[in-house]
Amino acid sequence: MRILPQEQAVLDHVAARGTAIVGRAVDWAGVNSGSRNTAGLARMLDLLETAAAPLSADVARLPAGGSTSVGDDGRVREEAHADALGISKRPDAPVQVILTGHYDTVFPADGAFQTVATRPDGALNGPGIADMKGGISVMLAALEAFETHADRGRVGWTALLSPDEEIGSPASAPLLAELGARGHVGLTYEPALADGTLAGARKGSGNYHLIVRGKAAHAGRAFDEGANAVAGAAMIAARLHALNGQREGVTVNVARIAGGGPLNVVADNAVVRFNVRVPDALASAWISEAVRDIASEPPFSGLTLDLHGGMTRAPKPMDASQTALFEAVRETGALLGQTLAWKPSGGVCEGNNLHAAGLPNIDTLGVLGGDIHSDQEFAWPASFVERAQLSALILCKIASGEIDAHRLKALRMETM
Repeated sequence: MRILPQEQAVLDHVAARGTAIVGRAVDWAGVNSGSRNTAGLARMLDLLETAAAPLSADVARLPAGGSTSVGDDGRVREEAHADALGISKRPDAPVQVILTGHYDTVFPADGAFQTVATRPDGALNGPGIADMKGGISVMLAALEAFETHADRGRVGWTALLSPDEEIGSPASAPLLAELGARGHVGLTYEPALADGTLAGARKGSGNYHLIVRGKAAHAGRAFDEGANAVAGAAMIAARLHALNGQREGVTVNVARIAGGGPLNVVADNAVVRFNVRVPDALASAWISEAVRDIASEPPFSGLTLDLHGGMTRAPKPMDASQTALFEAVRETGALLGQTLAWKPSGGVCEGNNLHAAGLPNIDTLGVLGGDIHSDQEFAWPASFVERAQLSALILCKIASGEIDAHRLKALRMETM
């Protein structure tokens, strides 16, 4: 492969807009859009609609489904979610590229981390600047540049910006599944590591909430008449933790036990919250059965157990389609002087959902940064143009056929 003159023009389009690509991400990071911040998510949706206008594409707010949540009191509640934003162009083109990102962050509306600052080393430090408002800016910049390419008509694309990735995509999962099934190649804009390394194979993940109900009683006068839900939850947590080490690559993290009340009352409610990670489908089936077995057997009489949740993202192995796509992206990056490598990750993202739906995808095409999900989150400003140029050139090579999207999709389908 080499960079053709019309492709260089696309790359120059990105470079000429570097300041704006960084600047809008900084502005967006100043808008708190935590996954549960309804007002902040609505504000971001307005800004993203405006940012999509130059693409002259079909832009639509897509209602995300509802979900359920389990409160610390053990009550199950219905949750509403903000809309996703769909941006699409040429849906009837012979090759369809699916691009995804999320506009929610992990930072609550009342948190102290609300603004972007420049560190002494030049890195930008701010909420969501890497994960992934910087990534969304990169995505849109790549699409804007690609739309100047003479062969753009050969490729249709759909971008989905979701409001709930940071809480496991409970509402947008059906949208991701639908897009993954009809696309040929996927590009997702989670941040790469600070040195540009991409995520290769990803583990699968499941989130569980086990409600433990007991019987309240006076801790002094009638202790034996009660059934202590907190004690039962602790015993169950120990059983869950004991699953670690029983199967290679499987981890169980008991994250929180909530419940109980005054010291003189036998606790009648508790909730055990835990996450599991698995390397492959067989491990997923094994841990799912193990969790169900534990949740079906109260540790002592007087307790009832009610399990909620499950596997939210399937494993994403380096199958033949993923390997071929990574190699194509590596070659494309080399044309830009970018040395791209990848390694396995225990983390999960929308790329897991897309792969499970049959879509080969690269899911760390966002900016270079690190310390995400903390108040030290950062991104390197120079990486915004670099990564936008990488995505723009990938799109050009898909249009030329040098990256064979149909072959990649066929390879993925062979393993479904």
